[in-house]
Amino acid sequence: MWICKAPANIALIKYMGKHSGNIPCNVSLSYTLSEFTTEVKLAQKNIADEFFSEELSEHEREKFLKHLAYIKKLCNFRGYFSINSKNSFPKSVGIASSASSFAALTMCAFKAISEINGNSMPSVEYMSAVSRVGSGSSCRSFFAPWCIWRGEYATNINIPIDVEHELIFISGRRKEISSSEAHERVKTSLLAQGRFERAEKRCDYLITALTKGEWKSAYQICWEEFFDMHALFETSDPHFGYILPKTLEALIKIREFWEKYNDGPLVTIDAGPNIHLLWRKEGNNKSDLCLRKKFHQLLS
Repeated sequence: MWICKAPANIALIKYMGKHSGNIPCNVSLSYTLSEFTTEVKLAQKNIADEFFSEELSEHEREKFLKHLAYIKKLCNFRGYFSINSKNSFPKSVGIASSASSFAALTMCAFKAISEINGNSMPSVEYMSAVSRVGSGSSCRSFFAPWCIWRGEYATNINIPIDVEHELIFISGRRKEISSSEAHERVKTSLLAQGRFERAEKRCDYLITALTKGEWKSAYQICWEEFFDMHALFETSDPHFGYILPKTLEALIKIREFWEKYNDGPLVTIDAGPNIHLLWRKEGNNKSDLCLRKKFHQLLS
């Protein structure tokens, strides 16, 4: 049996719009969520690949099996596996379970096939590119803590700032519109014009702000970026959305906190209702700990 784990990731500059093969229409910048992982187990069997997981629908299982078949074809491998997958967090609620799942499956399949065939493992860069075919954002889960994805390949990017991730969990309700469907619907939005150029510029601005320690600028860029993406959802035809009333309530409180203290966390939301925060990691700095305590008092 072979076991691999892979983390989810959260994009601060969003991937929304793609070409064939899950090639993104614009650059994206992400932070790896090491505390949210998917574990995949593979075991050899005699006939027909088989997937076991109560967490996945039949359609999702088919996507997993299709991706495994793709990897087997790349490796010219004719054997079969049973697959078991388990997340450490809720799926389909905007925490990138697809990214961690396909990254873990890709790692595990290459590990198993390489050992069976007596070959060395492919490079991380190659596995990332293969994983992208199954789930675009999964290619970012191979790199930590910061990753930039442009075109076919994702890679590490050196951003000299340590952060801590925090999740404001609003709802575990399964989203009705998948990320893949969202990619198609947003093409009908009038706001889609210029979207890719806006994302490219924001990515450059955000990398500069984070590198220079311009934290408030980074917050403003992230805020504009996730609202830009969600505005596409709300103005597509037919329109749809992921943000719930409690999401908006929390966002208003976060904005008020920044206005009062001129400091706080970076904020972003993926294709779901839950809010991701990134705090500067400053150890036992008393002013930082005090700020975070005030923040949680405000949200409680």
